[in-house]
Amino acid sequence: MNRPPTRPPRRRGRAAAGALLATALVALAGCAGSGGGRTEITFFQFKSEAVTYFEDLAAQFEAENPDIRVVVQNVPDPETALRTRLVKDDVPDVLTLNGNGTFGELASAGIFTDFSEDPLLMSINPAYVEVVQALGQSTPGAVNGIPFAANASGVLYNVELFEAQGVEVPTTWEELVAAAETFQAAGITPFYGMLGDAWTAQSPLAPLTAQDAPEDFFEQRFAGETTFAEGWRQPLEKLATLYGFTQPNAGVVGYQDGTRAFAEGESAMLLLGSYAVPQIRSFEPAFTVGSFAFPATDDPGRTTLVSGVDVLVTTGADAPHPEEAQRFVEFLLQPDVVQEYSEDQVAVPAIAGASNPDPALEGVQEYIDSGRIQGFTDHQFIPAIPLPNVLQQYLLDGDLEAALDGLDSSWDRVAQRRTWGLGAVQS
Repeated sequence: MNRPPTRPPRRRGRAAAGALLATALVALAGCAGSGGGRTEITFFQFKSEAVTYFEDLAAQFEAENPDIRVVVQNVPDPETALRTRLVKDDVPDVLTLNGNGTFGELASAGIFTDFSEDPLLMSINPAYVEVVQALGQSTPGAVNGIPFAANASGVLYNVELFEAQGVEVPTTWEELVAAAETFQAAGITPFYGMLGDAWTAQSPLAPLTAQDAPEDFFEQRFAGETTFAEGWRQPLEKLATLYGFTQPNAGVVGYQDGTRAFAEGESAMLLLGSYAVPQIRSFEPAFTVGSFAFPATDDPGRTTLVSGVDVLVTTGADAPHPEEAQRFVEFLLQPDVVQEYSEDQVAVPAIAGASNPDPALEGVQEYIDSGRIQGFTDHQFIPAIPLPNVLQQYLLDGDLEAALDGLDSSWDRVAQRRTWGLGAVQS
């Protein structure tokens, strides 16, 4: 998911030495246009929070590869823009994308390169490669995007407030509810709700459904062997329980105001992931932002960390300059490039064995190290299935049956053409 922009990323340290050269080359390219013997490749960059960062990387790459010109393309609505380009058979050379249902749909349609035999994958955490494959594959076993950075979607919390109230980090569902009750009794809002932006309800739903729904739920759902009414009833009931501990005006507060309120100490926790930390810190909180894996059951052994591929790198399968595009991909996937981006954006580096020392990720690192992660269940949805709107309405009116029926009916309308992700089950 794209998030609202926070602070501009700092420039990479290694850029300093080549900054003048990069600037000179870019200036010369501007004078020479797209000619001068340089091969021009397009770089479709979706991450609004990191525009400056990736533009800086492109300039560095050009400085080291003077035979290539990288045209960076940043657009306000990247998914719509990309679909429009695909209609015109205009696939960018290199792309950064979010690992979600839209990526899975396009990957399964054969739009992107298969990297399954690329040596670059040897340096990537295999758990994140599996997350990408579960979204969609052009052919069985294909890997149509290389994980760059991931996020950790658990619970964010005010470390000092927990300590002041004597609340331990919850490791079970019962303990999570008990912690919320403790804060509520002390006059402190346990969770700050932000249902004015409907997508925020998907964040806690992901670990609830990952841990408390049948493991093969989506395979069964695509095969017509189960329904949301059967498999998602308990997770949705628990979701409503959590939102019962939010402030009274949760239905009209959006992401911007909610993260500000948390930063100002107005709640003990946020039901969001690491992607929200830069936004929170932009409001200069006077406390330490911590995180923990969301415990959806009363068995700590079943707790997993929902961690999606927030940024992946891929190329067009039939792009006109595959060699130049591959060189740029190799540049982007350098471990130090991935590490610096991750530290700046409070993200999880997808490089195997790498970690982010940020204290906001300390509480979930053990899950990443051990591979106890699962992708976002909501990434199995496409926009034609209005999951966020259904969740928003349910949490406002409490009509569980209407929510479950709404999910089942909207799913069934598109299921027949679902041929990607976990829907592409071989019969």
